[in-house]
Amino acid sequence: QVHVVESGGGLVQAGASLRLSCSASGRTFTFSPMGWFRQAPGKEREFVAAIGWSGGSTAYADSVKGRFTISRDNAKDTVYLQMNSLKTEDTAVYYCAAAKWNLDSTSYYYEGKYDYWGQGTQVTVSE
Repeated sequence: QVHVVESGGGLVQAGASLRLSCSASGRTFTFSPMGWFRQAPGKEREFVAAIGWSGGSTAYADSVKGRFTISRDNAKDTVYLQMNSLKTEDTAVYYCAAAKWNLDSTSYYYEGKYDYWGQGTQVTVSE
């Protein structure tokens, strides 16, 4: 059984940093893209960032470019999201997602392309 578990969320002030972690188990995800999505209250879930299996291909939402960095450690089946210069509008539940198979990078943005999801971790950014 596959498990995807996020951690690292919390309450921080605007301008602070947080690092989210996502661990996947139950099968190897070494050759699978993994991504982060988020959902703010009253809004639809949206793409944040994704990374290809080798780490050489990444994608970011325009709203987080230059502030967030996604990375992965395939030896641990873990992906990270380093979030710097956090803003109040970054407040959301952050979800980690993993695909079964490799994806073209143009598909990273679409949640329907991912097969496994975590339960989410809350990130709250205050003024």
